[in-house]
Amino acid sequence: MGLGDQIYVLREWLTLDGLYEHHGIDCGDGSVIHYRKPSERIERTSWQTFSRGQPVQRLAEGQRFCFLPEIVVERAQSRLGEQKYNLLFNNCEHFATWCKTGISESQQIRRFLPLIDNLPLEGLKDPLTQALQGTDPRNAQRLLNEALGDIRLSWNELQPQYQQAQAEVQAWQAVAQQALQQQREDLARAALHKKRDYQQREAQLKTQLNQLATLTETILRDMLKTQADQGL
Repeated sequence: MGLGDQIYVLREWLTLDGLYEHHGIDCGDGSVIHYRKPSERIERTSWQTFSRGQPVQRLAEGQRFCFLPEIVVERAQSRLGEQKYNLLFNNCEHFATWCKTGISESQQIRRFLPLIDNLPLEGLKDPLTQALQGTDPRNAQRLLNEALGDIRLSWNELQPQYQQAQAEVQAWQAVAQQALQQQREDLARAALHKKRDYQQREAQLKTQLNQLATLTETILRDMLKTQADQGL
């Protein structure tokens, strides 16, 4: 491991079974730039602060394009102090991958972030409210688990829709450009109209995902508090 490497350490995922990868960029001098928890700010910290005593691993580059190590560190430094953490769209892996490749993505989101499409938010608010107001911690834990489970069930339905909307926006933009090159303004206008439709759908889905990301984190915090109250 060295200058510009994308590194990660395994950490416990609150009350969920298993672990998650906390990513950062190795500055080559014993420091790491990463989205630090719990401040949710991009900071340059010591190796010890980043690792928390756990083994640090280097993410294999494989066949992906990567910037030169010096450029990777420069990109990481350019975002120091940022406080725009979002579990769905801008987490620690999104940041580190952007520094390394220029693409903001997270391969582990599918494993850890539950999303929802057709289930209304009210379906989650009710059990969550009951859990918070209930007097029995065990019942609260059960209700929170059920709420989180309901969200998980719809992950595979929503994510493909969001990705498809993004793909359609790009596809219709390409159609419009090709039509203009052929001096077919009528076709270009029709293509741009379709593009706007998919942009609206994409925006709606992203808004919903952001709302649910916040709700999911609330549920996870409440689960952690409930376990603490039970002395687990």
